[in-house]
Amino acid sequence: MLNRLKLWGGIGIGAIAGAALAIGIGGEQPGSVAAQIPPVDTTPMARVVPGAAGQVAFSFAPIVKAAAPAVVNVYTARVERRAAMNPFFQQFFGGGPVQPRVQQSLGSGVIVGADGLIVTNNHVVNGADQILVALSDRREFPAKLVFADARLDLALLRVDTKGARLPVIRMGDSDRAEVGDVAVAIGNPFGVGQTVTTGIVSAIARTGIGVSDWQFFIQTDAAINPGNSGGALLDAQGRLLGINTAIFSRDGGSNGIGFAIPTKMVRVFLNAADKGKLVSGWIGVEGEPLTAESAAQLGLDRPGGLLVTGVTPGSPGAAAGIRPGDVLRTIDGKEVADGGQLRYSLATEGVGQALDVVLFRGGREQRVAVTLAAPPENPPRALTPITGRSILAGVTVANLSPAYAQELGAGLPEAGVVVVQIAGGAPAAQLGFLKPGDLIEAVGGRPVKTAGEAAALAAQGATSVRFNRAGQRAECGLAAAGQFVCRT
Repeated sequence: MLNRLKLWGGIGIGAIAGAALAIGIGGEQPGSVAAQIPPVDTTPMARVVPGAAGQVAFSFAPIVKAAAPAVVNVYTARVERRAAMNPFFQQFFGGGPVQPRVQQSLGSGVIVGADGLIVTNNHVVNGADQILVALSDRREFPAKLVFADARLDLALLRVDTKGARLPVIRMGDSDRAEVGDVAVAIGNPFGVGQTVTTGIVSAIARTGIGVSDWQFFIQTDAAINPGNSGGALLDAQGRLLGINTAIFSRDGGSNGIGFAIPTKMVRVFLNAADKGKLVSGWIGVEGEPLTAESAAQLGLDRPGGLLVTGVTPGSPGAAAGIRPGDVLRTIDGKEVADGGQLRYSLATEGVGQALDVVLFRGGREQRVAVTLAAPPENPPRALTPITGRSILAGVTVANLSPAYAQELGAGLPEAGVVVVQIAGGAPAAQLGFLKPGDLIEAVGGRPVKTAGEAAALAAQGATSVRFNRAGQRAECGLAAAGQFVCRT
């Protein structure tokens, strides 16, 4: 299959632009995406423990036959050009001849629109020059990328079926999934062809996996292997529960722990496709997970909730009366245990939606209503390349705001100076002490609050920088003896 991929000259889709920004690619498409999203099937599912040996002898064949035609194989190819490491050419011409190399990969996808809309993982198609989709009935179609969001690790493809209607997956409600429910995974592991595995939902609301910014996954022990990414995780009635996206593995194989993006988030992604950008609701509240020690200090018998550390003035959270020191317990009945769950809860609700929030304050629980707003870009991001001779030469920084922090993802705070890009020849790249997403706190020993301040201090020949990376601070620079050192 992979050998049949032929690169389309000059029609490459290209790498998805932006650190984590959702994008729309292509011209006019036949019909809106929102109009084709399958309705949620909310038929109740009877949960019965087997009472006799005969009841254990069941088969998933009927639901697999119904769902498998809507699960596809996704093959991609990308041209990678690099200079040959020939010493002769390097000596006389400063480099070798460019030798293209084709990188090929595989994954899975799920048909969500009968006229050729397919959802898969962003990491399956990111940077692909060609995408080929193969159906279970062996039909093959070239595909185009029409929308993607790296924060969610989701991508939407379209194939031209020449008017033929494709089978569409039944959409389930992931919020109704329970630990212990039967789960069926369909995908293309290792490129061997469509494969079905079964197991159970082993956990819900998994966060901290490091796969996407809105970290909220369904966990299953159904065998998921490389190539299953983008495939379907079904319930016992054959309805889509999630898009398989990652495995927990030490050796690259299935160890019985797989993760799927819930269908509730998939629907949010599909509804954003027509707009070309996904904007999550914002309440202007930041916090940290409650620990056993902090819970005891607040009079709680156990940790559970998000301790509010900051509330943006004028934000929906401030208007609702939320203040630092409060503990967010639930949003619309869903527990909030960390920042990932908070972002997920807000992302799956639309701007303008009123949410019921339960918080703990002064020894008792209170209820407040918070109306989600679009995150403001205040201050403007003001991308600023730093030039001249300093430790930050070749680094591009910007001002964080609620809107830009959401756009970049990775749980960044809503204020401060963030590293956006580092040029290849920059001191930060050669010495490897800075990364995009780091927060610049001081330049040359002087604190900074804006990108302009950072650039101005760097222009004075600053030889040190203090930065924060995911809560860990470090200061790097030239010591008195001229040596480069970093201290944490």
